[in-house]
Amino acid sequence: MKVLRGLVTRVPAAEPEEAVARLSARFRFETDCADVASDLSHGVTGFVVVDARSPEKYAAGHVPGALNLPTRSITAESTGDLDRAAMYVTYCDGPHCNGSTKSALRLAELGFRVKEMLGGFHFWTLDGHPVEYATAPA
Repeated sequence: MKVLRGLVTRVPAAEPEEAVARLSARFRFETDCADVASDLSHGVTGFVVVDARSPEKYAAGHVPGALNLPTRSITAESTGDLDRAAMYVTYCDGPHCNGSTKSALRLAELGFRVKEMLGGFHFWTLDGHPVEYATAPA
């Protein structure tokens, strides 16, 4: 009897101890829409949601209470008034966009604790979470 090896099994899985270390470390860098929505709805404090998209996209709909801080505008000056004790959770349009990664990196370079929200605003709306709207700046 011939055993077929497919694409999935061609490379063996990590040992369980390695998998635990690698997979649990991801939670230090990432969160998801469901966890953010749950914490926001239950009034959990200690984190700030950052919308890294343009002011126009932010105005057209964003995570309730999110701070609009477009990636290119993140500087020592623009973040001078932010609470350094808080954790910042960045998001952009969705999995096709790396704006949340760029924003998280810039914030981390400035000394802030950060995580990315997987799936961005696209997954937020797909999951049916509430959306807040604002008027675009003139």
